[in-house]
Amino acid sequence: MGIFSFFTKKQDWFTAAEHESIVEAIRAAEKRTSGEIRLFVESRCSYVDPVHRAAEVFFGLQMDKTEDRNGVLLYIAMKDHQLAVFGDEGIHEKVGTAFWNEEVKKMIASFGKQDYADGLVQIITEIGNALVHHFPYEKEDRNELPDDIVFGR
Repeated sequence: MGIFSFFTKKQDWFTAAEHESIVEAIRAAEKRTSGEIRLFVESRCSYVDPVHRAAEVFFGLQMDKTEDRNGVLLYIAMKDHQLAVFGDEGIHEKVGTAFWNEEVKKMIASFGKQDYADGLVQIITEIGNALVHHFPYEKEDRNELPDDIVFGR
């Protein structure tokens, strides 16, 4: 039994329209870059520090296997009100910790207004812009990871 074998069905954290707008934001961002963006949503964070949980999810989803090591995971524990952004070493060495911290602050501001979907679309777009700057799309790029939202327990 693997770490992600407990995924059964998605929670109703987003309406169908919100879900589609988030996935479309991921697709739109990835069309312009070789980078990969994933969103992982679960009810509770089993760690004190959500960055540690985000790292576990990141490696569990094998996001470190991208060719340019430029995957980015947005992690959210809805009921615990915790979140983190975790970037692989390729993108992290380009943007640094200050960039991730700023993106987390923006997510917290949106979430504080109960504006989850629009806040995620905005953050996905901004992370996509950073990926475009450092890892622009090349004609041989392929989508290395699924674009859909991953729901945990």
